Amino acid sequence: MPDLNLTEVERRTLEGWARRGKTAQAIALRARIVLACADGVSNMDVSRTLQIAPPTVTKWRRRFVEDRLDGLSDEPRPGAPRTITDDHVEQVITTTLEQAPPKGDTHWSTRSMAEAVGMSQTAISRMWRAFGLKPHQVDTWKLSTDPQFIDTVRDVVGLYMDPPENALVLCVDEKSQMQALGRTAPTLPIMPTTPARQAHDYVRHGTTSLFAALDISSGSVIAAHHRRQEFLKFLKTIDKNTPAELDLHLVCDNYGTHETPAIKKWLLAHPLFHVHFTPTSASWLNLVERWFAELTTRQTPPLGPP
Repeated sequence: MPDLNLTEVERRTLEGWARRGKTAQAIALRARIVLACADGVSNMDVSRTLQIAPPTVTKWRRRFVEDRLDGLSDEPRPGAPRTITDDHVEQVITTTLEQAPPKGDTHWSTRSMAEAVGMSQTAISRMWRAFGLKPHQVDTWKLSTDPQFIDTVRDVVGLYMDPPENALVLCVDEKSQMQALGRTAPTLPIMPTTPARQAHDYVRHGTTSLFAALDISSGSVIAAHHRRQEFLKFLKTIDKNTPAELDLHLVCDNYGTHETPAIKKWLLAHPLFHVHFTPTSASWLNLVERWFAELTTRQTPPLGPP
């Protein structure tokens, strides 16, 4: 094995590659191999110290002796030359992010983009996957414009984090427009390799609204089916099903029925009830919404025939 001697420039360069955190780990390892060999360490000792195979040490020592620093770079791989350049990729990504889709289209598709930039649909699809672009998907968001947003959030979250003594904190809301549907045939059960199957046709049995009050301390729920206009009736249900000696702090959204004259009059006659409204467009702050979500995804049974 020929001796490996380094110039000052080569040593400084290799030491920089070996130390720099941003250097590709493969290059950093090769630099450490060459530096160790240049210090007179045998190939076997370098292999044991760096915990790599001896042929790996031999390979990069030989490559450095033959081509010096350039020899530590990967050699071009065999195969057809690259036809899609970085400029092509930049063009596709820039067009996707900054230019409007063709007239009449709501978003770019792989076909329309391929036609616009003169590439294949497959190439466009690969680029979008690599950059995590999904022009067909649109998420929504809502910004609360409530001028008292911060104060209201503090009030509600304060109830959750530090409930008053001798009081219950109940998150109250309604799940409206629940459709009672019946399938025209029995649902077929799940089987190996076959999902559960239900008839496409159904029979409507009207709609209903479910009012619920979630006790944040115990997780228990007071629930009742009423028409949307009967929130006052549900307040009376809560009054009957809670200890008379406890204050009741109700977290509600600012839906109009919660502030009607009849509701206000009833609350004045029941001073143990204290209503806390969530900010406008912030129903997510009401914990009973989480219970409604669980009810929808986990507790709604498959519909059978009417």
